[in-house]
Amino acid sequence: MESIQYANESVEVKPQTIRLTMGQALLKFLDNQYIEFDGEERKFIKGMFGIFGHGNATGLAEALERQESNLPLLQGKNEQGMVHAATAYAKQKNRLEIFACTTSIGPGALNMVTAAGTATVNRIPVLLLPSDNFATRQPDPVLQQIENPSDYTVSATDAFKSVSRYWDRIVRPEQLMTAAINAMRVLTDPVETGAVTLALPQDVQAEAFDYPVEFFKKRVHVIERRTPSEVTLERAVELIKSKKKPFIIAGGGTHYSFAAEALKQFAERFEIPVGETQAGKSAIAWNHPLNMGGVGANGSKASNVLSKDADLIIAVGTRLTDFSTSSKVAFQNPDVSFLNINVSSFDAMKMESQLLVSDAKTALNQLGEQLQKVNYKTAYDENELTSLKEAWDNEVDRLFNLKSEEGLEQSQVIGELNQFIDEKDIITCAAGSLPGDLLKLWRSKHPKTYHMEYGFSTMGYEVQAALGIKMAEPEREAYTLVGDGSYLMMHSELVTSLQEKQKINIILFDNHGFQCIHGLQVGQGSEGFGNEFRYREQSTNQLSGDYMEIDFAAHARSLGAKGYTANTVEELRDALKKAKQDTISTLIHIKTLPSKVEGYDSWWRLGVAEISNSESVKNAYENMEEKLNQARKY
Repeated sequence: MESIQYANESVEVKPQTIRLTMGQALLKFLDNQYIEFDGEERKFIKGMFGIFGHGNATGLAEALERQESNLPLLQGKNEQGMVHAATAYAKQKNRLEIFACTTSIGPGALNMVTAAGTATVNRIPVLLLPSDNFATRQPDPVLQQIENPSDYTVSATDAFKSVSRYWDRIVRPEQLMTAAINAMRVLTDPVETGAVTLALPQDVQAEAFDYPVEFFKKRVHVIERRTPSEVTLERAVELIKSKKKPFIIAGGGTHYSFAAEALKQFAERFEIPVGETQAGKSAIAWNHPLNMGGVGANGSKASNVLSKDADLIIAVGTRLTDFSTSSKVAFQNPDVSFLNINVSSFDAMKMESQLLVSDAKTALNQLGEQLQKVNYKTAYDENELTSLKEAWDNEVDRLFNLKSEEGLEQSQVIGELNQFIDEKDIITCAAGSLPGDLLKLWRSKHPKTYHMEYGFSTMGYEVQAALGIKMAEPEREAYTLVGDGSYLMMHSELVTSLQEKQKINIILFDNHGFQCIHGLQVGQGSEGFGNEFRYREQSTNQLSGDYMEIDFAAHARSLGAKGYTANTVEELRDALKKAKQDTISTLIHIKTLPSKVEGYDSWWRLGVAEISNSESVKNAYENMEEKLNQARKY
């Protein structure tokens, strides 16, 4: 209570409040959060995915049902699936718009844990609102409550702590205020962002409090472009000047910073070749003379040759994971140095890099200005880069035209898709052998047309992500390329796409199981074990019988989507044309052979058995030891 002086008397004025349940207050707060980037303001939280059960059915659901806010509810069909859709939406929107997700307690809440990890690993903001046990503990133990006899404060929602960038449990309605503000702090921070979890006890969701009206004011969270310090910029310029053959690795931060054009101009100005990570792909058109394709374990021959010989690696907005560094054996020049441009010092320090902690677009522009003043040029021979790129383009053409009498080759199908799909439409993928083939082979012409989740490589992300992408880019066709294994793990939000009339296109590669891991086993000395969808052979008690036959097109039709089957190139082309004309979600079931696309001067480290009675496994272990001798240690 504040005091205001009028002439000779003092009048006490009560702060203005509004009495709301915690659930109602949360919605009112979320509805008034905005974000500003480069002077453009937009609404940050666009709506909420939800599946109701005990915990939120009479709390947050009641608030949503009778809300005065403008937060539409999208009914999820699986808790993990709806978070994947929300993650894909935020990723496609370059982290400037998000959805929240609400669940019941117990299994409903825990279903979101995998998706929380996916968002956090990929640095994508998503707000998770799992319900929790009664804060009063009066009816304990309730249905689906986990009881820990040694620590009664532990509940299912504690599982989110390891996969969340911010975690809180609101056990009194007034705690919402500090928790919600901290949640927004993390969600809108380019460095800290990821999954934010606010655990909401089911009784507290419905409890009322006199909230200050000030809490619900419009809040605009400004994302500033972090500029490099003068010292680090000077050191970066000196480092580049001392090198003759730099190589750029473009990561996802290139997209989030809207730095695609700045990257292209920087590369052109100084004739520096560029390789792409899964998250950075499509920043530069595939046919640009300096775009050498994917880099690392799933990279192109051109990129991997150049990164091997480079005396400087300029990493732009990337975490330099084991795939992009070929488990740290990609860089073999004894004089190689690393310059890492990243808003996060944690990421920028990797590979013993010289740090340039900065927004990617800002850093590239400022570096370009300084290097131009000294007329910096690389020492690459023009013919060297041209011949490497031409050779790789020819290899991709060969793989696109690979044919077999046994059936459709995976690279052949990718080539047909790449030729058919409009250059501004969007593809998504996440797991199996497809991500590796797509990084090598897919030819993107425009930024944000290639959407890959490969930080967590979450099987089951694909179909759900297509829904999030379509919601983010409604004017474009959204295609998801998914293996039969990933599709069987999760396809729940196909139904949501039909419910919301958000058309998605599922391209299902059926190769009878988890063939990526099957191939990985075989490559390390195994004969292949437990990864193909076969019937159990009674004589051997092994999964070595005939392949299982599943009609995925019929399954899609049973859910209300359009379903097509393609066993030949002609049938595939016809199905693609029909799917494009359809107005509801589609699935094209394609029988394909396991991928025959090889690695190109790359390696990926695995834990191969040190002791085995198999000679092939022993040989694989020796090969691993040899590669480890070439790898950087940190």
